[in-house]
This record gives sequence, structure tokens and C-alpha cells, in this order.
Amino acid sequence: MSVASRAADPARSGVAAQSALDAAQAADVPATPATMPGLLTIGVMAATIMQILDSTIANVALPHMQASLGATADTVTWVLTSYIIASAAAIPITGWLADRLGSRRLFLISVVGFVLASMACGLAQNLDQMVIFRVFQGIFAAFLNPLSQSVMLDINRPSRHARAMSIWGMGIMIGPILGPLLGGWLTENYNWRWVFYVNVPIGILCFAVLSALLPSRPLRRRKFDLFGFSLLAIAIGALQLMLDRGQANDWFQSTEVIIEAGVSLAAWWMFAVHMLTARNPMFDRAMLANRNLVTSLIFMLVVGLVVMAVMALLPPLLQTLYGYPVLDTGLLLMPRGVGVLISMAVAGQLIQRGFDTRILIGTGTLLTAYSLYTMTQWTLVMGSSPIVLSGLIQGLGMGLIFIPLNVTAFATLQPQYRTEASSLLNLCRNLGASVGISICTTVLARNLQISHADLAGQVTAYNTGNIDPAITAILGSTGDTMLAALNGEVTRQAAMIAYLDDFWMMMILTGLSVFLVLFLRKPKLAAKADPKDLPH
Repeated sequence: MSVASRAADPARSGVAAQSALDAAQAADVPATPATMPGLLTIGVMAATIMQILDSTIANVALPHMQASLGATADTVTWVLTSYIIASAAAIPITGWLADRLGSRRLFLISVVGFVLASMACGLAQNLDQMVIFRVFQGIFAAFLNPLSQSVMLDINRPSRHARAMSIWGMGIMIGPILGPLLGGWLTENYNWRWVFYVNVPIGILCFAVLSALLPSRPLRRRKFDLFGFSLLAIAIGALQLMLDRGQANDWFQSTEVIIEAGVSLAAWWMFAVHMLTARNPMFDRAMLANRNLVTSLIFMLVVGLVVMAVMALLPPLLQTLYGYPVLDTGLLLMPRGVGVLISMAVAGQLIQRGFDTRILIGTGTLLTAYSLYTMTQWTLVMGSSPIVLSGLIQGLGMGLIFIPLNVTAFATLQPQYRTEASSLLNLCRNLGASVGISICTTVLARNLQISHADLAGQVTAYNTGNIDPAITAILGSTGDTMLAALNGEVTRQAAMIAYLDDFWMMMILTGLSVFLVLFLRKPKLAAKADPKDLPH
């Protein structure tokens, strides 16, 4: 066949390339073999950790940014919100762009774009500039996680996917834990701008390795579903705005929040109808017919909710109620990362030996629920041991969920769906995190008010010792000081009750999610997909 003939028939060449990928899957060889896979893994993981760190590292630097950028306490949060919204909206098109441009080219473009946007964020002189640069940073960051996960699967043979996912998962799960600690250290010892500059050396190293070693998957020419993408972007963007601004605006007492909720619901509904009826929908319907993938997407919502909600609640709890400084808070959160590392390594070994992934996922879910139960027993007068122990148990549980869940989701998918499936899993984890943080902070604020009112109602002359609330007014400033101290203790007790209520809520949700395991199918072999689950 001539060159012109081959160029005129891209569909035939794409089918042939895909057949080769399927054959590689069946023969237990990598879908896209790479030279020096160990060094390539380091480059891929550098991109993953760089992106994950940046999703949390800026949180502790917000007060310093506020003064430097001339922002207010309300507007400076757009530094976080702009990144989250841009990233969430861009994640769904990762698969299409990878097929259209090539996974290698998109990966390299994303690394370069992320590093340049990070440098621009560090150089920002006002809030407007910072928000614009964070939007670009979020867009490029959106592509890094799905691409890194699909590369780790592609360069390893199917029988070693569990090990590959263990390595990848360590970066995903450790990043949110190390982010606040590293961000606090950089801000205290250098400047908040180094929170962004730290990406530059990591990005240069990552680009050098990837440009030299990264292979590319076959191109697939398919039409872009602009209408479907627009609906999904509107749905995600409106939902993120509602979650971010709901608490400050008293939720559905605000016209703005009602409009954002309505727009999001309408867009989600239209997107669902479009996916069911369109000739060329944004996501292949055959892929979404895979039971393991769909169940894993729901599970990933719960994982995102629990991990990120806990990580959002614990730093203020440890610093305000227990009085730990920033660095000590970060150290107290480290056992959670140790538990993740241990259980991910164990899970990878067990899966390679043929252990049922559903048992691992169920065990991990129950361990996570138990760790949350131990957190419901915390008191204001305890030491650091319960914090360390619960964090270690929770890390062990999350590691047992994350790796087997990813292995189960991808084991029954054909290789060409990996990038799209990875983008959906990352999207669900991010949405779960946004929803979880919003719900937990709202419940915390409401329960704090309720508990404060209940406790204050019990303060009488009979249970306050020598302090009589009825006569403190005649004592002048001394009486005011006594009342302020009493109110401070009531507020402290009410805050602890509110935190415990959040832990109870997350424990119940995590415990109920264990029943999702019943909907998963165990892959027969790591190297072979179950024909019942393969798209037709």
C-alpha cells in the first residue's frame, strides 16, 4: 500500500494499532514498551507529585498572599477556587486530547505549561494576575494525573499493574499530606512565592526525563463533542461555585447559590440525556457500561470525600483546639502517610499473588470507618497518641482501598480507554473532595452554633462555681474578663462537639460504602480481561 493510501485510511491504521494493543494485553507485555522504564517511572511520578502537592501547598500561604496581593479575606480564596474549577472543567477532555495530539505530546505540553504557569503565579503582583495564572495552572494540571496513570499502566505488563498502581498511588495519597507541611515551611523560612517556584526544578527534571524516554500511544481520530463538553463544564463550574460560596452566602437563603444550583442541576441532566442519545458522545457508552469502572467511580467519590475532608478538618482542629504549631501539626499528620505507604506496598504484593481485590477494598473501607470511629472518641484533654494511632489506621485503610480499586477498574477495560477512565476517576475524586469539604465545613459551622447555644443555656450560678453570670455586670472590666473566659471555654467545648459530629457523619458514610464491593467483579487474571466486562 502506498503512503498516500495509508494516509487516506486513518481508521484502518487505527484499528490495526488497537489490535496490536489488545494483543499485547493478552500476551502480558506492555501496551507501549519503554526503554529504561525505571527512570521513566521517576519522571512520571515527579509530574504526579508536583501536581498533587500544588493542590494543597498554597492553602497555608493564603494569609501571606492576602497582604501581598492587596486582597481581602473573601477574595483571596479565589486563589484556590480558580485552580479547582479550571482543573475540574478540563479533566474530562484529557482522553480526547491524548487521542488527538498523542499522549506523549500532551504530557510534555502539560508539564511545560504547568511550570510556566507556576512561575507566573510566583511573579503575580495583584489578585487579578494571580487568578488568571492559577486558571492556566489548573488547566495544565488537569491533564497530568490521568496521563501519568495511563502511562504507568501502558509501560508495565498487565501482571505488574498492581505494582505500578502502588507506586502511582503513593504519590497521589502522600501529596495532600505533605503539601501543607512543605507549604508552611517554605512560607515561614522563605516567602509565599516559593510555594510556586518549587515546581520549577521539579518540572525541568520531569520534562528532561519524559522528552527522552516517554513513548506515545496510537493516535485515534474522533470527533470532539463540543456540546457535551460545554454542558459538563457548566455543570462542574456551577457546582464548584455553589460549594465554594454557599457557606459564606448562607446557602439557599442566597439568590446566587440558588441560581448556581439550578444551573448545575440543569446542565447535569442535559449532559446525561446527551450521553444516552448522541451519536458521538464525549465518553464512549461502551466504556461506561463496564460495571467495575462505574462502581469504582462511585467509590472514588467516597475516597475523595473522606481523605480531603479529613485533611481539611484536622489542621484547624489541631492548631486551634489543641494548640499545636504548624510544623508540629504536619508531623502529627505524617503517620497517615506512613500507613498509606505500608498498605499500598502490601496490597500490590497480594494482588500480584492473585488475592481477591474485593476483600482488600472491603477491609480497607472497614479500617477507614474504624479510624473515624476512634476519632469520635477524642477529647480536649487527650495527648497526641490517639491522633497518631487513628491517622496510621486510616492510612492503612485508604491504601488498601486505593490500589485494589484502581486495579479492579482498569483490569477489565481495553487499553484505549485508559486515559479517559483515569480522567473520570480523577474527576470523581476531585468532586468528592469538593463536596466533602463543603458539607463538613457547613455542618461544622452549624453544629458549633447549636452546641454553643445548648451549652450556654446550661451556664447558671449553680454550675459555675464562684462566677455568677447575673452579677458580673457590676464588676466592670473584671466581670467582662470573667465572662469572656467563660464564653471562650463554652466555644471551645462546642467546637469539639461539632468536630466529633463531622467524624460521626464521615464514619457512617464510609461504613455504608462497603456495600459497593458487592457490585465489583474480580478479574480472573491480572493479564486477561473478563469478556463479560469488555466493551463491545
